[in-house]
Amino acid sequence: MNHEPVSVFGALPDGEPVQQARLTGGDLSVEVLSFGAIIRALRFNDRPMVLSLDRLEDYAGSSGHMGAIAGRFANRIASGRFELDGNVHQLTCNEAGGTHLHGGACGFGRRNWRLADVAPQAVTLTYDAADREEGYPGSLSATCTYRIPADGVLEIRLEATCDRPTIINLATHSYFNLDSGGQIAGHRLEIQADRYLPVDSRKVPTGEIADVTGTPFDFRRARAVGDYPYDHAFVLAGGTPAVPRRVARLVGERSGIAMALETTEPALQVYDGRNLKAGPHGPRAGLCLEPQRFPDAPNQPAFPSAVLRPGETYRQITRYRFSLE
Repeated sequence: MNHEPVSVFGALPDGEPVQQARLTGGDLSVEVLSFGAIIRALRFNDRPMVLSLDRLEDYAGSSGHMGAIAGRFANRIASGRFELDGNVHQLTCNEAGGTHLHGGACGFGRRNWRLADVAPQAVTLTYDAADREEGYPGSLSATCTYRIPADGVLEIRLEATCDRPTIINLATHSYFNLDSGGQIAGHRLEIQADRYLPVDSRKVPTGEIADVTGTPFDFRRARAVGDYPYDHAFVLAGGTPAVPRRVARLVGERSGIAMALETTEPALQVYDGRNLKAGPHGPRAGLCLEPQRFPDAPNQPAFPSAVLRPGETYRQITRYRFSLE
């Protein structure tokens, strides 16, 4: 294992190097790539907590967005179209159903970010997105900081500013497996959400905000993830834009390792990885818990706004707290 704080992980086809930063603090260690601002490795008590790949080529060739920061708009936008201030914008449609997913064919998770600052327990990456990149209006400057503020805690701070009105929805996309192997059906999950967003055949929200009572989406009391096909957003209770609150908890079936999730975001996308095929990892090898804004928000008037305007700053704070039960 490389113990240098910054090393070269590989090179892109044009020769541009992809750097890797390593953070350590107490029982936690994290490896972050400049490519996609990816969490390549996350270890607690020397056990892997997220799925990882060995080569840059595997990350670049995977459609699983493994460990990446998804954006400029994470999740789906129906038909890749939205209207903002009377102007209709067409984004890249990169799903078979004609939807825009995770920022398009070359979203933030496939861009090489810049390591702006590296310390033993923190790394800051930046990415400047051009006007009309993947069809989005306006230039946008994004910042991602990974930090270990306390033993067993990984904090992720995301910020962005723009030069003209645009939309934004950033999300972390790690696949968690707290047992360091096997599948995640036996992991116990708790989500503090009494509502969720039903989706259509394209996995785009229908616009309904539904009660979880009596459905497979009721995780208000911890229970096994099971085999139901999850790729849905849960509407999180409470919260403010500045103060993260605990919204979910995941416990490994065999390891006894627990992960509490805190975030400022209004929604949590839960994806069971059933279509995952990346390197040695197959379906349901990891569970994605993605704090974010509502998917397809630009086309759903009843959903909270995802618009960012000049002079405003988009902010997200998410924390993962690991412990042994």
